[in-house]
Amino acid sequence: MTEYSPAELEAGRLLFARPWDFIKGCVRIDDLPPTDRTEIAFAGRSNVGKSSLINALTGRVNLARTSNTPGRTQELNIFEANDAPLRIVDMPGYGFAKAPKKTVETWTKLIHSYLKGRPNLRRVFVLIDGRHGPKPADETVMNELDGAAVSYQIVITKADKPKAEELAKVIERTTQIVSKHGAAHPELLVTSSEKKDGIAELRAVISML
Repeated sequence: MTEYSPAELEAGRLLFARPWDFIKGCVRIDDLPPTDRTEIAFAGRSNVGKSSLINALTGRVNLARTSNTPGRTQELNIFEANDAPLRIVDMPGYGFAKAPKKTVETWTKLIHSYLKGRPNLRRVFVLIDGRHGPKPADETVMNELDGAAVSYQIVITKADKPKAEELAKVIERTTQIVSKHGAAHPELLVTSSEKKDGIAELRAVISML
């Protein structure tokens, strides 16, 4: 794992040491804010811990709504801080089969339109559950990001849940898969929202974008 300098870690801390707010949920591309600042997006299977990670990053307990009901996020949820040159986009969870087919089709189309038509999108962070590793739905998303030529990076979540040897196997398998994808950043980020492990490093990576 990359070692980040004290200056890089501090830049990341300062970027998120300000009040972040939920701006709105977008169900259409026309609803999105202007392309006036760098955007990063978080993608992942339902219940992978996206909301918890966003809360940990921003130091807010309930900024992003967490739910035990997979598939709750069905919009592009926008988060901003007034004086930050950054916008966070929380994308709908994928791989959730219980939602009505029409709903799944609608938000899948929204995601595709967003990824292909957002010139200020610098990186998508694809979250993978540290207990389970990559699933076919994750690889499908990676293929789509490759096809759209969108830079993305894998973030392992819930790293505090599995045993160390199990987590090591997940990291090794994920690294092997990532090496086959052209648009993927080679470095994995390993995090625990609960223990705050890897949060400072993720903040540093984001600040460098």
